[in-house]
Amino acid sequence: MSWASWRRIRQAAQILFFVFFIILIFAVVQKRVAPPLADIFFRLDPFAAVGAMLGSRQWIPKLGLALLTVGVTLIIGRVWCGWICPMGSLLEWVSFRKARQRAETISQRWRLVKYFLLATSLALALFGGLTLLVFDPIAIFTRTLTTTLLPALFYAINSIENVLYRVDLLTPALDGFEGLMRGTVLPVEQPAFAQNLAIAALFFGLIALNLLAHRFWCRYLCPLGALLGLLSKVSLFRPVIGTACTQCTRCAIVCKPGAIDTNPEDFHIMPSECTICLDCMANCKPGDIRFRFLLKPAQREEFDISRRQALEAFATGAAGALLLGTDLRLREENPWRIRPPGVTDENDFLSTCIRCSQCMKICPTTALQPAFTQAGLTGTWTPLLVPRVGYCDFGCNACGQVCPSGAIPRLPLEEKRQAVIGKATIDRNRCLPWASGMPCIVCEEMCPTPQKSISLEEAQVIDSNGQTITVKRPSVWRDLCIGCGICEHYCPLEGSAAIRVYDA
Repeated sequence: MSWASWRRIRQAAQILFFVFFIILIFAVVQKRVAPPLADIFFRLDPFAAVGAMLGSRQWIPKLGLALLTVGVTLIIGRVWCGWICPMGSLLEWVSFRKARQRAETISQRWRLVKYFLLATSLALALFGGLTLLVFDPIAIFTRTLTTTLLPALFYAINSIENVLYRVDLLTPALDGFEGLMRGTVLPVEQPAFAQNLAIAALFFGLIALNLLAHRFWCRYLCPLGALLGLLSKVSLFRPVIGTACTQCTRCAIVCKPGAIDTNPEDFHIMPSECTICLDCMANCKPGDIRFRFLLKPAQREEFDISRRQALEAFATGAAGALLLGTDLRLREENPWRIRPPGVTDENDFLSTCIRCSQCMKICPTTALQPAFTQAGLTGTWTPLLVPRVGYCDFGCNACGQVCPSGAIPRLPLEEKRQAVIGKATIDRNRCLPWASGMPCIVCEEMCPTPQKSISLEEAQVIDSNGQTITVKRPSVWRDLCIGCGICEHYCPLEGSAAIRVYDA
C-alpha cells in the first residue's frame, strides 16, 4: 500500500474520531444517564491522567487507560496528535494562507514554551493544584462546546422555530421535528453558562493563532503534545529521511506541524514534533522517507527543555502552588460555594478535578456552572451548583457517572438522593408569606425529599385590604434538607430568592 493510501486512511481516521467526539457531546447533553464511553477521550489523555494522579496522590483506575496512548506513542510516535485528537484535527483543517511563510520568521526555540507549560503544570499538580489543566486540549474543546458553541446553536434553533411556528402550514412539520429531536439531540431546556465569553475567547484565540503558523497551538503551546513529544523521542519506530534525499524541501512545505528541520547540514525529521500525518512520505519525490526501527533516543533539538529550565519550571509550579494555597478567596468560607453531590472535601476535590466540564455538559438543568472568583484561582472553571440557574435533579446521578477522574463520586441513585450538598434557609424579610402576608407555597410544593424538608404553618395576617386571612408560612427542617436547590430555583421573587441554599 502506498503512503498516499495510508495518508487517506489517516484522514478518514481523523474524521471518524472527530465525528465520534461530537456524537458523544450530543449524546451527553442534559441527560440523566451517562452513555457508555462518554468520557473515553479523557480516559485516553495522558496529560489529564498524570495531572489528576499527581494532584490526588493516588492511582485513578478510570484514567489508567491513558497508558494505551503512552504505549502507542512509545512504539510509533505521536499518533494521538495526528490521528485522534479532535482539537488537533480542527486546527489542522483550519489553515490560513501565508501561515507557513509567517512560521519561518518564528524561532524554533518558541517550541520550548509547551515543555515549560508541561513541567509547570505537573509541578503545580504535585502540590495539589490542577489549575493549569484548563489548558488540556480535550478539556478546551469540550468546555467550549459545552458552554459556548452548543448553547448558541440551540438558541439559534429555538429562535428559528419560534419564527416558523407563526406559519400555520409549517406547524405539523415542526411538531414532528420537535418530537424526534427534543430530548434526544436537542436539550429540553435552553442551556446557559457563566464564563462563556472567556472560554470562547480562549478557544477562538487558539484558532486565530493559526494565522501565524499552521497548528500553532500544537507546535508551541500544547502541554499534552509536549508530553507525547518527549515520549516520541524514544519511540521504537520513527520517520527517517534516507540518503536519496535531494533536500528539495517538498516534505517541509506540506508538513503542518513544521516537524522537519531544513538545515542543509542536518536535514532531518524531529520525532518530538512529528504527528505521523504521513504527508511528507506521500509527497517525497525520491520516496526515501521510511519508518526505521531505532533504539537510540532521538538527537537533542535546540528547543528541548534543559535540566536548568526544567528546574525553573518546577520552581515556578511550586511557587504558584504556594501562592494559590494562600489565596484568601479560597481559604475564607464561602457559604454559596456549593459543589456537586458526593463532594465532601474542597481540597480533595480541587486536587482531583481536571476541569473537563463533563459534569456541566450532562447536568439536565444546567445547574453546574464553571467557577471563576467563587473558588479562587485554584478553582477556576471547576463546577459549582448555582440553584438560581438550575437545581440538582432528585432523580439524576449522571455527573458522578461521567466524571473521568472521580472528583465527583459515582454514587448509586439512592445514595445520591441522601447526599447533602447544602442547606436551605429562608429570608423572612423577603419571603412573601412572612414579609407581606401573601400566599405562596412554591418551595414546599417543589421539595422532592420523601419527607418534605419544608413544612407549612398557618398564621392569621391582615392583608392590604384590612381583611384577616390565613396564610401558610414555610420553614425548613434542616435535618431533612439535602440542599438540592429546587426551592431556590423556583422561588417566584425577582432577583435573589427568598429561600437560598448555602454550603453545609
